[in-house]
Amino acid sequence: MASTIEKIRTFLSESKRVLLVTRKPGMKEFKLAVKITGLGMIIIGLIGMLIRMVGYFITGS
Repeated sequence: MASTIEKIRTFLSESKRVLLVTRKPGMKEFKLAVKITGLGMIIIGLIGMLIRMVGYFITGS
């Protein structure tokens, strides 16, 4: 059974490895991520609005 200190060391070493592999996205990649995120927000909002409208028409209030 690993000690708490050993678990923390393992977590920190894995976190360091991930940070060394990451890189800053380019402008093209950033714009694509913004478009995808915005589209997802719009779709979720429309689904919520449709559910709210159906509930309003069913209950009448």
